[in-house]
Amino acid sequence: MRAVCSPSGGFWQILSLTSDRFLNRPNAEQPAKKGTIVHPVRIGEWTVGQGHPLLVIAGPCVIESESHAMAMAESLKRCADKVGLPFVFKASYDKANRTSLGSFRGPGLREGLRILERIRRETGLKVLSDVHRISEVSEAASVLDVLQTPAFLCRQTDFLVAVASAGKPVNLKKGQFLAPWDMKHVVDKVLSTGNRNILVTERGVSFGYNQLVSDMRSLRILRQMGYPVIFDATHSVQLPGGQGTCSGGQREFVLPLARAAVATGVDGLFVEVHDDPDRARSDGPNSYPLRDFPRLLEQVLELHRKVAEWERDEPPMR
Repeated sequence: MRAVCSPSGGFWQILSLTSDRFLNRPNAEQPAKKGTIVHPVRIGEWTVGQGHPLLVIAGPCVIESESHAMAMAESLKRCADKVGLPFVFKASYDKANRTSLGSFRGPGLREGLRILERIRRETGLKVLSDVHRISEVSEAASVLDVLQTPAFLCRQTDFLVAVASAGKPVNLKKGQFLAPWDMKHVVDKVLSTGNRNILVTERGVSFGYNQLVSDMRSLRILRQMGYPVIFDATHSVQLPGGQGTCSGGQREFVLPLARAAVATGVDGLFVEVHDDPDRARSDGPNSYPLRDFPRLLEQVLELHRKVAEWERDEPPMR
């Protein structure tokens, strides 16, 4: 082990401990090099990846009711259309990983997919939801445009292979317990099926009890795998289990982290949005208010355009 120290207040304060093994790990702290090829992913008429518009995945954490999901989809569509960004509506039909047994989970597979299919049909939006069991994959794939694998299940080989084998684009949520370079094994499991329509989403890493932190280096490391990288700006500010029977959150940090991620270089943002976060039935504390969402989109769009200019002009990394 190697100690990195700094004199402070008359004594040596250890700032960090890092092992030589970590420092020598391939790609451990190296940003994506200029020239990294990112495989573009098609979602309907949209192409996601470097050189393409910033993808926005947004919606309530869970389907609370048919009328609420429809209203949220229509409102979010207007926000995205106004700034011209590609938009995928997300809402879970079943939150199988809630903190406590009594927490609201959603309408379930059949009813949830019926609602999402109606949203897709009546608004023209592409839709995404998370799948939790192999038995759900076929039915979910018949409705959803993007299948999402939950962070907690990112190492379940049979599950990943089953989801990828459906042939739909897959959004791989990185586990809170994984180092970014370990996501290569997750990507490889999906690639084993021949499916290359892969999105890789960073959603924060565990930092002690009930805390997550966002390491912006992770976004550049993940991009080296060659697939579009998404930053989950709302789950990154979650406080898992922080309220005892449910998770807490710090939504005041959603906007600054979203800006930081786009400035670092990502291909899309994932944002859980609610018209009344304090009364949301799931993940309210970390959900972003609908009334503030247009301002977030305007700011990240401006940043994304500027970053694209900078990336075109930057010299190769040495």
